[in-house]
Amino acid sequence: MHRRARLFNIGMSLLVTTSLVAAGGCGTAGPGGSRDKIQVWALQDPQNEPVIEAGLGLFNQSSPVTAELVTYVNDAYKQKLHVSMGSPNAPDVFFNWGGGNLAEFVNANQVVDLSHALAARPDVRDAFLPSVLAVGRISNGQYGLPMNGIQPVVLFYHKGVFDKAGLQPPKTWADLLSLVEEFKSRKITPIALPGSQGWTELMYLEYLLDRIGGPDRFSAIAAQRSGAWRDPSVLRALQMCQELAERGAFGTNFASINYDNTGASKLFATGKAAMFLMGSWEYTSQLSNNPEFVKRGDLAWTTFPTVDGGLGDAANVVGNPANYFSISASSPHVRDATTLLIETLSSEEYVEDLVNSGQVPAVAGVEAKLAGTPNAEFATFTYEMVAKAPSFTQSWDQALSPAVGTEMLTNLQKLFLSKITPEEFVTAMEKVSS
Repeated sequence: MHRRARLFNIGMSLLVTTSLVAAGGCGTAGPGGSRDKIQVWALQDPQNEPVIEAGLGLFNQSSPVTAELVTYVNDAYKQKLHVSMGSPNAPDVFFNWGGGNLAEFVNANQVVDLSHALAARPDVRDAFLPSVLAVGRISNGQYGLPMNGIQPVVLFYHKGVFDKAGLQPPKTWADLLSLVEEFKSRKITPIALPGSQGWTELMYLEYLLDRIGGPDRFSAIAAQRSGAWRDPSVLRALQMCQELAERGAFGTNFASINYDNTGASKLFATGKAAMFLMGSWEYTSQLSNNPEFVKRGDLAWTTFPTVDGGLGDAANVVGNPANYFSISASSPHVRDATTLLIETLSSEEYVEDLVNSGQVPAVAGVEAKLAGTPNAEFATFTYEMVAKAPSFTQSWDQALSPAVGTEMLTNLQKLFLSKITPEEFVTAMEKVSS
């Protein structure tokens, strides 16, 4: 879980430094004030770590205080961050998922608002893709900046299987339902689904609610507005998810298939499944695990189908807009940490490193850089998909609180197995969200 030709010069002028001091706050030293380094906390990630390290190295060349990277595995990181925030042991800069995950810290006054610093550098602020930058905005303040590649959810399809059947990828929900019947008649699983993990099923609910009711429906859920879960659009999306499973779209044993062991990916790559709804990281996964499948041109992709009569824009996307870096309000180095984010980790050099690592940066005008990469076709598709999106809804399990997200995924697995009805799903979610 993964520009303008010149965004701005790395060199700092007195004017910029002064504006960042004024905008970033004073950052009281407190008990942790003796720490003489900027600690940047992030997840262990072989793709991202070299990029971040290079950015910190660039910053350290001219900074009066040294920045260092400290990494954690996913689950351990979440716990460590929650325990440390607001304490003397909090990081100066920390990786997060934006949305509800970040809002918890913002509501506790533990994060620096970067709005004024960005206002002083409109070239930086305006370089980010608006739909992605918005996920780091909480209560009209900008508390996080997107610092790695965008990861929208994409409908992948097996071109060889489609060509052999003389079929085209779906443009509408009706097309998708028709394809389910066509592939079932050919003894091919229509859609690979690693249903032993609820987050893989969530992608259907996310897209369907957006297509039916638009992004505001989930915004109401995330804001915990009364009755948000009982919106007719939510019920309809749940019904369509359950109907898809009951039609046999995912085969009969999807609940035992796992994503982490590449079971679903293998099913898809070998042509035993015709389609696969997954995050854009699936391309890299297939390239690593099933390279011949990619090389012969059988891995193809398209956008999620439209829903007749739906209010949502067909160009909207869901997924992981990016991951974000934010600054702890208790940091003794708020000024320098702000410089790190605004200046160095948004620089052309940093963007170039992201592209070279195989990622698609959340900034405007990188088409030329992407065109020169080994996987330019998919990278360009991903970039244009997000760049043209009026809305990019963050994955719900990241946008909601951990307690609500866990309950949601548990109930979603029950829904796909027809162990509960859509109405029972809504009732359960209303209870946990109240």
